Amino acid sequence: MSTSEILYVERANYLATIADLKSQGYEMCVDVTAVDYLTHMGRQLPDGIVPQRYEVVVMLLSLAKRSRVRIRVQVSEDDPTIETLFFLYPGCEAMEREVYDLMGIKFVNHPDLTRILMPQDWEGHPLRKDYSVGAVPVQFKSVNGAG
Repeated sequence: MSTSEILYVERANYLATIADLKSQGYEMCVDVTAVDYLTHMGRQLPDGIVPQRYEVVVMLLSLAKRSRVRIRVQVSEDDPTIETLFFLYPGCEAMEREVYDLMGIKFVNHPDLTRILMPQDWEGHPLRKDYSVGAVPVQFKSVNGAG
């Protein structure tokens, strides 16, 4: 039977917590993503965890233990930064770039924190709740000369 756990971690303890979990056998970083809670700032969190606008969510996997752990870290709107996991899990490089590109959270010490989905000169971060809807111009091509 596999197990799953959720850990709420302070941003200051993020890297140390992830390093500790890796030493405990969590050999794979399955996902790094983020959530914008702009419209849900009053959500319930465990005691001692202060809700912030953004939350970085990391999923680690231990194949040997048949166990997953989800790490949730609050990231403030005033300082949307967090340490990179690249030096612990090199495979998360592209996942962190996607979070940066679409949500605007910067991963400190990332080796190549550049856009990965949007053009390099794109302004803004399209998955933020306050990003203007309809800001992406749509181009249509005619199909079989029908338009």
